[in-house]
Amino acid sequence: MTTLQALFLGIIQGVTEFLPVSSSGHLVLLQHLFGLEEPALFFDISLHVGTLTAVVFFFRKEVGSIIAALWRGFALLIKGKTTLGQLYSDMDVKMAVLIVVGCVPTAIIGLMFKQRSEQIFSSLFLVGIMLILTGGFLWSTRWIGKTGGGLERFAIKNAVVIGIIQGLAILPGISRSGSTITAALFLGINRETAARYSFLLSIPAIVGAEILSLMDLPLETAISLKATLAGTVSACIVGYASLKMLVYIVSKGRLYIFSPYCWLVGVIILIAGC
Repeated sequence: MTTLQALFLGIIQGVTEFLPVSSSGHLVLLQHLFGLEEPALFFDISLHVGTLTAVVFFFRKEVGSIIAALWRGFALLIKGKTTLGQLYSDMDVKMAVLIVVGCVPTAIIGLMFKQRSEQIFSSLFLVGIMLILTGGFLWSTRWIGKTGGGLERFAIKNAVVIGIIQGLAILPGISRSGSTITAALFLGINRETAARYSFLLSIPAIVGAEILSLMDLPLETAISLKATLAGTVSACIVGYASLKMLVYIVSKGRLYIFSPYCWLVGVIILIAGC
């Protein structure tokens, strides 16, 4: 793989990882259209490290607050100066709990699909159908009003539902960000909290997926360090810009603007796959 190709794949990863157009769906499409081989596992992990860095940096204040609240709460709990119920009233601690709860169904579904990942990621028909469905999910947000609860109204059952949807987003063509944010909005969560929870939830999900991938990582890789760095850095920079753009679009209630693109690409894929 050349440095230019690595740079291109990093840009594609950065754009599609956060914008609700399905990064896995675009990977399958690019492989079929241009005869690209699936990127080496080490390179693929590096691209995800790039986008993971982008989301952690973007939400660095929230991540820092959550870690500090957990550390402080754990210390108070050990000293007997607080209770679990009192800890849960802290919104940062509550966010941490909701993230953990959401990750459980995601992990279970991810492990179930891992056994059939090769068949799933080779089907153009599946990608086309899932992209059209993704477009439908996004379009439905047009009818969701501005009102909605914040974190104080975010229930455990909501986290379970969103976690299940995140797990199903392993299917190529289903956008993780688009489906989880849409689900949160329909569950009565306001736009800001829906976007924040969706992306904070993605952090452990990405980390977990990459840990599983590392288990299959060969001892040697043919990808040069220069190409890997080019892909990782471009994925991080473009990913940060895409994330910032999407958070703004969600705050304006215009998530549906991505629907026509998803429908168009989905139909093209179905026609090409026939």
